[in-house]
Amino acid sequence: MIDPIEQRLTRIESMLKALLDQKTVKDFYSTQEVAEIIGRSEYTVREWCRKQQVPAVKARNGRGWLLSQETLLRLRNGALPLPEYETQRSLNGFGKEVGIPPSRRGV
Repeated sequence: MIDPIEQRLTRIESMLKALLDQKTVKDFYSTQEVAEIIGRSEYTVREWCRKQQVPAVKARNGRGWLLSQETLLRLRNGALPLPEYETQRSLNGFGKEVGIPPSRRGV
């Protein structure tokens, strides 16, 4: 009688631990973590970082990107990523800032 109860408690504890791991708030997240949370591929998140469509900093090892908690929340709410043409700005002849469409940048 005690074995089934112990097994069940062990299973409940492992499920609670998994749930807590998912809900832990961190200051910075890797591209892999962000991709899993928002349901996109890691490649897509890395490209957003590389193209400066989302605020990100290079990891200390220089090989990856780190995104802040605020950036993650903005991604989840749909405020990011920025379209490519909004990340590359220039001034037109009248001093007004305008977006440059990707086709005009030679991308």
